[in-house]
Amino acid sequence: MDFLKELKWRGLIQDVTNGFDEEVKKNSVTAYIGFDPTSDSLHIGSLIQLIILKHFQLCGHKPIVLVGGATGMIGDPSGKSKERNLLNAGIIDKNISSIKNQLSKFLDFDKNKSNAAIILNNYDWNSELNIIDFFRDYGKLLTVNYMMSKDSVKKRLSTSDVSEGMSFTEFTYQLFQAYDFHYLIENYNCTIQMGGSDQWGNITSGVELIRKKSGKKAHALTCPLITKADGSKFGKTEEGNVWLDKEKTSPYKFYQYWLNSSDEDSIKYVKIFTFATKEFIDNLISEHSEVPHERKLQKFISEEITKMVHSEEDLIKVKNASSILFGNNTNENLLNIDEGTFLDVFSGVPNIELNKSYFNESEIIEDLLDKTNFFSSKSEIRRLISQNSISINKTKIDSTFKISDIELINNKYVLVQKGKKNYYLISVSS
Repeated sequence: MDFLKELKWRGLIQDVTNGFDEEVKKNSVTAYIGFDPTSDSLHIGSLIQLIILKHFQLCGHKPIVLVGGATGMIGDPSGKSKERNLLNAGIIDKNISSIKNQLSKFLDFDKNKSNAAIILNNYDWNSELNIIDFFRDYGKLLTVNYMMSKDSVKKRLSTSDVSEGMSFTEFTYQLFQAYDFHYLIENYNCTIQMGGSDQWGNITSGVELIRKKSGKKAHALTCPLITKADGSKFGKTEEGNVWLDKEKTSPYKFYQYWLNSSDEDSIKYVKIFTFATKEFIDNLISEHSEVPHERKLQKFISEEITKMVHSEEDLIKVKNASSILFGNNTNENLLNIDEGTFLDVFSGVPNIELNKSYFNESEIIEDLLDKTNFFSSKSEIRRLISQNSISINKTKIDSTFKISDIELINNKYVLVQKGKKNYYLISVSS
């Protein structure tokens, strides 16, 4: 597989240095992408970089994931209008540990393979630097004029408040990232650095530092920052970032994010975020265009990415959960759903909490339903039951249905449905 050719048709190349193509056509080369541990989870913006590393490894090359234990304490000014809050070592170590667990789902770390992925922490070498030696040996190689010319610096200075400006701490980030690249080419024969397009200035500073320090040829590649067709920010919802950690973004919400993508965005996403072949994707896009209401593209993308980030088991759960609202799910499927997914599905649905004693006061279902304020009166309840228009836990009820017939979901919930789309949730307290 031709790495550059593969990335190009998928729309994953923004900038690339001269000679990159010849470098990756060698039998096996090493490249890295850096990740700042500013959170205890990566988000779907980071997913693009992981996918690029996976393509790189599938082409027979060796990927390095560099976690910025040191640079994370400084804060990258790229794309920021003000300085980040600096994190202490304890928080960064915790974040790094969490991130490492996520990486194994994307890259092969089998040490028996020549191109096994490795994870490094730049704190390991930066913490040993002598500040005087560092600025004497490396700081003099990149001029202030050169560093000021980079977009990451220029944009930061143009958008920040005059009274705040840009601290020297932030300004040095570019030099420290350049030093990382130099360290990796010297110690791991890593000749390539890749990243998002906002990192082009930082990455090429590394290329320049290496050229001046050792005369070696290093290479750079960046991918475009993903944008949404409607102008909203990719990877953001009303609740905030879409995270890879299921404790921060549940598999159900993760799945729904991709499922709700527009057709225009999905045509882009299927190339970027899945590993399907060009022939398969071209055929899928063609099929989708013939019956867009079936949302074939969105379904394929959401299934593939949910499996990749979470698991096949999680995908089955969320598909079952989705069919509760949008399909003909059965009572059995509903009773088997886990509580977290169930609450995700029905977040925002009108609800009431009733004491379990109410379930023992009467066997007449109208008495219980009347306490929910979901119906205007008992007469409406009786009329709807006679019309076969009320369901309890996805089972239609008739006049013979009793309160004792209710089997609680997760020993705690009752789902009432009126018609096809109106739901009401009863939480049962002891």
